[in-house]
Amino acid sequence: MRYLAFDLGAESGRAIIGTLEDARLTLEEIYRFPNEPVRIPDGLHWDVLRLFHEMKEGLRRAAARYGNDLKSLAVDTWGVDFGLLGEKDVLLSNPYHYRDGRTEGVMEEAFEIVPREEIFSQTGIQFMPFNSLYQLLAWRQQQPALLSQAQTLLMMPDIFNFFFTGVKAGEFTNATTTQMYNPRTGIWAVDLLTKLDLPVNLLPAVNPPGTVIGPILPRVARETGTGEIPVIAPGSHDTASAVAAVPAAGPDYMYISCGTWSLVGTEVKEPVINEQTLHLNFTNEGGVGGTFRLLKNVTGLWLVQECRRTWARRGENLSYGDLTAMAREAKPLQAVVDPDHPSFLNPEEMPAAIQAYCRETGQPVPETKGDIVRCALESLAMKYRWVLEKLEGILEKKLPVIHMVGGGTQNELLCRFTANATGRPVVAGPVEATAAGNLLVQAMAMGEIKNLDEGREIVRRSFVLRTYEPENTGTWEEKYGVFIKLVS
Repeated sequence: MRYLAFDLGAESGRAIIGTLEDARLTLEEIYRFPNEPVRIPDGLHWDVLRLFHEMKEGLRRAAARYGNDLKSLAVDTWGVDFGLLGEKDVLLSNPYHYRDGRTEGVMEEAFEIVPREEIFSQTGIQFMPFNSLYQLLAWRQQQPALLSQAQTLLMMPDIFNFFFTGVKAGEFTNATTTQMYNPRTGIWAVDLLTKLDLPVNLLPAVNPPGTVIGPILPRVARETGTGEIPVIAPGSHDTASAVAAVPAAGPDYMYISCGTWSLVGTEVKEPVINEQTLHLNFTNEGGVGGTFRLLKNVTGLWLVQECRRTWARRGENLSYGDLTAMAREAKPLQAVVDPDHPSFLNPEEMPAAIQAYCRETGQPVPETKGDIVRCALESLAMKYRWVLEKLEGILEKKLPVIHMVGGGTQNELLCRFTANATGRPVVAGPVEATAAGNLLVQAMAMGEIKNLDEGREIVRRSFVLRTYEPENTGTWEEKYGVFIKLVS
């Protein structure tokens, strides 16, 4: 049986065919397309119509290659961003990008109406200025006339499901990223939204991962040359799908889903909502199989991506491999930064922002490209250790192994740094964890896999995993003391 996963990230989207045979999963990327936000006078937007056009092209290629062997499709994307549908299901605006500046200061204004503690108690979600809650408040403040026309709010993957099927429905894992969903009650946080004078009627019913949304529309089937195959809700938040494919054999581990963002956490059966997680700004996002992901959202390879983009604008077109090679030759552990410092959220030039941070904190200033990239990678590894220590304190148990999945596992240097910084073995892989998790949930929905444990056994059997053992931990220990002072 073959399934089609659409995996959309902050830089690109992919159409990936998964074939499940003899208890092994094989992946085949059949189409890749860029995901480039567009800035217009009112702000920064996702080009959702272009993305859907590209997804239909991916479906067309899948149908041309595999015809009736294609059993279903599913879409996963990032969290927090959404679109609004008005009368007759008209899309009122291209969805805003989470890095758009219109939510600046909105979170603090919300705290004046509903205390921070109460928001966390009702949602269990960490505070970030671009959470859906504050985006919706920004709509109410800045575009009330347009918001009054809205009838349905759909998260990004739900928009594409609607375009494919005509069905308007939410999905659990992405709904939990909004800071508008109550994980304790299993419904939207109506009391919170009412106090903030936000329209509850916009929010759709929320389905668990593995729900069949419906068949693709006949016109989409005709346009792409496929049958009316079912569209399934996977863990539609990309991290939920990635964690579903973590090849762990037991419950005690930390995962790092590493890409533009690093999602660093562990899997729990119930949300952990208390004073400690509030103080540490941890989050409880929904997972596959009735689980929750207790994690910290850490700025990931965004720092390196933005450095590369800055240098490309200057005419220096360097691959990630080139930058990693430069970093490998640079002197180790000269300076560290807190990857989550506000100055790195969306600077004009990331290399200059990293240099300025080091200068202002009294550290050696990285000068070469290799120095800057090495500083970014070492700092990420330090932040992973910080999260590990906090997780172990919250759960009162040791997490003896780290599973790193996603595109970041291709950066051998980052994997090694993580093992060295944390003093724990790092099991790296699979690279395409998000697509693999998406495909496994489709197979579960179609009855080919029984549960998540069986799916993870398939992952262990199907992909090459590499283990990095800790080295030179004493040197890292000394520098970690500097890092702790910066984070504090």
